[in-house]
Amino acid sequence: MSPYLWWIISLAVLIGHFGLNLSIYNRINGFGLPRWVIKTIVRLFFAFTILLPPTVVYFYPEMIIDVLQGRPEEIPIPTPLMLYGWLCLATWPFLGVPWLLWRPIFGLEWVTAPRSVEVVEVQGEIENDLSLSTRCRLQSRLPMNQMFDLSIETIELPVAGLPPALDGYRIAHLSDVHLTGHVHADFTRFVVDRATAWQPELLALTGDIIDKQPCVKWIPEIFSGAGASDGCFFVLGNHDLRIADPGETRAAMVDSGWIDLGSQVYPAKLREVPLQIIGNEHPWFRRPDLPPLGTEERADTPLRFLISHSPDQLSWARKRGVTLMLAGHTHGGQGRLPLAGPLLGPSFHGSRYASGDFYKDPTTMHVTRGISGVHLLRINCRPELSLLTLRCDRNVDGERT
Repeated sequence: MSPYLWWIISLAVLIGHFGLNLSIYNRINGFGLPRWVIKTIVRLFFAFTILLPPTVVYFYPEMIIDVLQGRPEEIPIPTPLMLYGWLCLATWPFLGVPWLLWRPIFGLEWVTAPRSVEVVEVQGEIENDLSLSTRCRLQSRLPMNQMFDLSIETIELPVAGLPPALDGYRIAHLSDVHLTGHVHADFTRFVVDRATAWQPELLALTGDIIDKQPCVKWIPEIFSGAGASDGCFFVLGNHDLRIADPGETRAAMVDSGWIDLGSQVYPAKLREVPLQIIGNEHPWFRRPDLPPLGTEERADTPLRFLISHSPDQLSWARKRGVTLMLAGHTHGGQGRLPLAGPLLGPSFHGSRYASGDFYKDPTTMHVTRGISGVHLLRINCRPELSLLTLRCDRNVDGERT
């Protein structure tokens, strides 16, 4: 083996090593495990990812010396390291190729949804300093950090199977508020006020409201002014388990005029169209007891809209004939590379559904990037308020009448 080929293979193994552990990190965060378990596993994998390459070089310097001296065939590679190297190379076809195919630039399963974007530097609109902690103040000033640059995205969303009566129906969708105490309540209140000013017919909040117990008392001042003609609906997410009793968050939201959809099937009429609005907080809370539908049963089942914290519930939604699904949780990846898009995504699908508009028969899904987070960095990934106008998609079979 030539030294050049050895270096190429070594680089491929190194990239595979990072890719394998990134994939594990993303999927571990998709489980409903206790927070301390996930944090322990993540820290172990992070240490393993970072420390393995220098550890190998430290204990086997002869490998580098033999290559530099033009004798790669004499390199003694221990069997465990050789096996792990083969595993890292295997990630290229088994993980790398699917990851590449699902990049946003290729648009697989994506819905073409025209949108207009207004970017608001919220700090310039608010009198109070939005940074309540030194950590937040320092990180908000880092170059390229967009944590206070709200992207208000007005989206014309084609929905397969949407009844003509609901063409033009307006939904304001926000998610992942993450009240941590680092960011002033005025930031989230600004988002809620802008959502309400759009005069939506329905307002949906898809979880992760509270991270710190003292912030529960912020809920009335933030959310009580929200309004939508058909109601304001919410579910909880995994971070809402970080306080002693998530029931306090539910009670405060309900007292503020919101409808708790947690594990519920809510019968409603939107523009006189009977339908079910469903809440799904799985795997952190139980999900509704809805059996899967057969093809023939779908025609006799009311229209179903799903408000879910995680996009991982897409398969569950499809089996139950959900027409429209709204989700958050993934924060758009928290950061996005040019062309390649997001790398991070706490999901069984990795970063595949990090944000955007998707269709898998019979379900159209919108995933928002969310409003805030415990990580106070957003790189090329602004917080998002989604203002959705539903449109009948006449290009897809299965339209309801």
